[in-house]
Amino acid sequence: MIPLEGFGLSACSGSDEGSARAGVENETTAASTSAVGASSAPSDSSAAEQEFTPPGTTLRVGETATVPYRYGESEGTIAITVTDIVKYAVENVGGTDLAYSSLNLQAVASDGDYTGVFVTGDVEGKCVTASADADFSTAGASDESCSVQAAHPGRAGAAFDRDDYSDDPVVWMK
Repeated sequence: MIPLEGFGLSACSGSDEGSARAGVENETTAASTSAVGASSAPSDSSAAEQEFTPPGTTLRVGETATVPYRYGESEGTIAITVTDIVKYAVENVGGTDLAYSSLNLQAVASDGDYTGVFVTGDVEGKCVTASADADFSTAGASDESCSVQAAHPGRAGAAFDRDDYSDDPVVWMK
């Protein structure tokens, strides 16, 4: 068991798959609303109007990434804002029915590697990860959640690494 003293909580749950992004110390590499090729666009009717954050973008906590998102058989567009390393807000941009969907961000260290540490059991004050509510099914619907992993305080970030972003995720750093 790893003692939690000296560790801060950081966003994310899920698998420990390789390096999130080498060199995340670099400043934001592109605006959070730059276009990605049409092959990564979701199939919802608003896809033509959406501009997506390019894979590999590094953002600061508080900035928003707009990404295509698949949940089950639904494909849509969401805007993710990491508000603190353990917390994030999500907006349903495309209006696709994403009710009960869940988002898993991965914790990363300052060097861009996944932390490889997860927290189990009861930790005082930890957040409770929850799926979106039933009303997360229209454009503008929003949800807030969090995930728990451990990392050194002040040296952590979060990464979105699903689908088109699996090899080159969007990363948020403090």
